[in-house]
Amino acid sequence: MLNRRSVLLGLAAGVALPLPAFAQEKLPVVASFSILGDFVREIGGERVAVTTLVGPDGDAHVYSPTPADAKTVAGAKLVVVNGLKFEGWLTRLVKSSGTKATVATATTGITPLKMADDHGHGHGGEDPHAWQSVANARLYVGNVRDALIAADPAGKAVYEANATAYQTKLDALEAEIKVAVARIPADRRKAITSHDAFGYFVKAYGIAFIAPQGVSTEAEASAKDVARIIRQIKAEKVPAVFLENITNPRLAEQIARESGAKIGGRLYSDALSAENGPAGTYIAMMKHNISQIEKALVAGPA
Repeated sequence: MLNRRSVLLGLAAGVALPLPAFAQEKLPVVASFSILGDFVREIGGERVAVTTLVGPDGDAHVYSPTPADAKTVAGAKLVVVNGLKFEGWLTRLVKSSGTKATVATATTGITPLKMADDHGHGHGGEDPHAWQSVANARLYVGNVRDALIAADPAGKAVYEANATAYQTKLDALEAEIKVAVARIPADRRKAITSHDAFGYFVKAYGIAFIAPQGVSTEAEASAKDVARIIRQIKAEKVPAVFLENITNPRLAEQIARESGAKIGGRLYSDALSAENGPAGTYIAMMKHNISQIEKALVAGPA
């Protein structure tokens, strides 16, 4: 076994010594936004060095890449993207960077939900927020695992073991969400959110979300949209309006004030919180969201 003394003696004598295992170079991976970055870290473990382009509380819908981003992508061996036209800026960034990295799409195999109207913001009628269903998160994890194995075959056993362990955590998470939803009275399973990022959550768990904006946070709600939402809240007795970490809270606050619905907690839709925040990982984000939803929808009359 190498020790510090033998390494120093070898260097002094000009002898080439093998590097210790901890000096192994990590696989440089770029993830387009924070939720994907978390998946890659969970599966990659100590074998990967992950850089996330759109960080905590960042809005990938409206992100503008920097020259530093191009340099980061150029040095990557693997770039992991959501796909479903979520990152409209990413294709240009990859091309301009000149990178030789493999680009892996984490939503491969997921059947996208169709949107009646994405307000012209380039999603092509498909909802890109597929991670809001834990069943879909399992597919994300499988795709990330396979991409890491392809980029670093020597790490196959590590990536497979990490993915299996993480899938077990996702199973427990899904069960926890379903138990929480079951505690919400059926006639109160409805709420308002700032933008339409919860379609997969709605389909998977039966909470109806109404959004005054379209899929993209770039889409501004008109006065007519706001008036319609307020009428709907009153007619259907919607209990709560939720704020989101990536959107301006003023719209949701206005709707709550004019409709009489109460403000629920802050939900995390398109981005994680800072690492020391309430949603620093995907699992923490989903637990935080269902906790806030249950608390607001169970408590008292609207």
